[in-house]
Amino acid sequence: MNKQSEQLIELIADMKEEEALDLAKEMLDSGYDPISVLNHCREAMEIVGKRFELGEYFLTELMLAGEMLTQISSKAKPLIKDSQLGGEASSKGTVIIATVHGDLHDIGKNIVTFMLDINGYKVVDLGIDVPADTIIDSIKQQQPAVVGLSGFLTLAFESMKETIEEIQKAGLRDNIKIMIGGGQVDEYVREYTGADAFGLNAMDAVSLCGAWIKAA
Repeated sequence: MNKQSEQLIELIADMKEEEALDLAKEMLDSGYDPISVLNHCREAMEIVGKRFELGEYFLTELMLAGEMLTQISSKAKPLIKDSQLGGEASSKGTVIIATVHGDLHDIGKNIVTFMLDINGYKVVDLGIDVPADTIIDSIKQQQPAVVGLSGFLTLAFESMKETIEEIQKAGLRDNIKIMIGGGQVDEYVREYTGADAFGLNAMDAVSLCGAWIKAA
């Protein structure tokens, strides 16, 4: 990791909005890989999340970090698409993505959404802090092959578990595959929540969707 990367992570984590946005723009304008920029944002959010859980940051800081990441993402997304060949004209399948109830983190979700999109999937992004009922309604409407649940804070794991239980109660669980993602997910969290798999990065998500939809 170079000096610029470390500086960007530090600026975002320290809530220095103007400086962080200026540096991100400078990096992207100079040809720095946009996916790497988004990954640096994710790393910064990990620091923010830890500070939140330690009581050093509060909801205000989480929201400010989210605003910074949204602005950086809006600059990076077109560059990601320009740097790829793009997906197939016809969709490979539908994927619903949401950050679960109680969590405002979305940079990881956004990276996954971008990568699925450019790899030819129809992605329905429900946003952040999404209750189970909204996800269930979307499953009924969209008939997806895969549902991706995102959550960064550890409190999100309980929301993931509850969401998957509600999907089961609605009689929709057997028809879909569910993947989870976030800064601290692992096999233990996957088993606890009842998900089919977890991904550590966006390419894991693309691979999982590809394998599941091909096997369907």
